[in-house]
Order: sequence, then structure tokens, then C-alpha cells
Amino acid sequence: MAAAQPRLKWWSDVRVLALTIDLDDTLWPVAPALERADRAVDAWLRRHHPDVARVWPVTAMRELRARIASRRLDLAHDFTAQRRLTLQQAFAACGIAAAPVDELWEIYFAARNTVELYPDSLPALRRIAARWPLASLTNGNADLQRIGIRQHFTHHISARVTGAAKPDPRIFLAAAEQLGVAPTAILHAGDDPLLDVAGARAAGLRTAWINRCGDRWPATLGPPPELDLPDLAALADWLEAQPSAA
Repeated sequence: MAAAQPRLKWWSDVRVLALTIDLDDTLWPVAPALERADRAVDAWLRRHHPDVARVWPVTAMRELRARIASRRLDLAHDFTAQRRLTLQQAFAACGIAAAPVDELWEIYFAARNTVELYPDSLPALRRIAARWPLASLTNGNADLQRIGIRQHFTHHISARVTGAAKPDPRIFLAAAEQLGVAPTAILHAGDDPLLDVAGARAAGLRTAWINRCGDRWPATLGPPPELDLPDLAALADWLEAQPSAA
């Protein structure tokens, strides 16, 4: 798929002064990491707490987390708290009050942050970060330092710290405040039509849909994004082609 042509007059009127970028499924596929993390926790339980592992295999643990997420809407922005609470309740259901939550969380977190970047991601990050302030913006709990790409970002904006998750405009406005740039001069790039494109647009940011599968834009979400791109390399190409490139 070729890089999309700009659809709005904005592109010739306003310079891109900074970018925000989603992480999971934009820079790397997240499903393999989440699967690996769940399996790592399960393996530890089978070795050290086999009774808990029998009651709470991977599928049952995931169902418990989903129930907690549906009941604890106050934690909708905090996946870390949801997962820690899931472990506590799983052990409590087995009559164990002192769950080894910290140890299990470290096992989960290490595996969750063992990701394989898409081939285009790292070269594109280097090109973009060399010319524009770049902030990561995520609902998840990826750790850029562990993954090894922290140096490419001036800021890291997470739903857990901000207290609001995409598509809530507040997380995008928090990023704009951190960057010190007006929302209209920030381009947000992400894979999710609702969370990334519709959310960023509602906050006044410009939008680039990283559409790796070549999907059709869902009309229920309103106008398509300014840019519909197949990967981050196309985003870097487009940015460097603009007259405002530094």
C-alpha cells in the first residue's frame, strides 16, 4: 500500500512540531508477548503452587481478570492494578491470604516486555526522533527501558499515570502538556481506529493510522484520518518529505 495523500488543508497550513505514538500493535505485535507472560506465570504456579495452578489455569485466570475489569471500572485505566488484583483474588480463592504478587508480577512483567519489534519500527523511530520530539502514549504497561527503546522518546505518557485511558481526550492533552506543544501541531500515530484516531482527533491532535493490514476505515467513527499508512517507515517518509522538516 502506498502512503496516503493528505486529505485536509491543515497539512499545508500547520507544521508538525511533535509526535505521539502508540506502542502495542503499532511498534510490535502485542499478542505473543501477552501469551508468553500468561504462560510464564502459569509455569511458576505449577512449580511452586500447584493447587493454585489447578484451580486457575491460564484460561480461568484470564476470565477472572475480565470479571475484575468489568466490576472495577475505577481501574479501567490501570492494567497493572487489574492484573495484581487478579493474582490476589486467585490465591485468596484457594485459601492463601499472602499471595506472592510482587514475585509473580515481575515474572509477568519481564515476559510482557520481551517483544519483537516490527522490522520497520526501530529504523523509523530513529529517523523521527532525530528531527521531532516524540512521546509514547499507551493504555498498556510496556516498559520502554526494558524493551530498549527509551532513548528515542522525550516523554512516556501512560493511562496508569495519567488516570485516563484512550480514547479519553485527557491522555492526549496530557501528552501535549508534557511536550509543550499545542494539540493541533501534534501528530498522533497508532493502529487502533477508535483508541488512537478517534481519540486523538477528539483532543484536537492530527492523526496517522498505522494500518498494517490494509483495513477499510470504519465509517461509524466519522471521517478517516489525515494519513492512512502501512507502517512506520511510511510515516517517516511522509514527515521527511514535508517542507517543515528540520
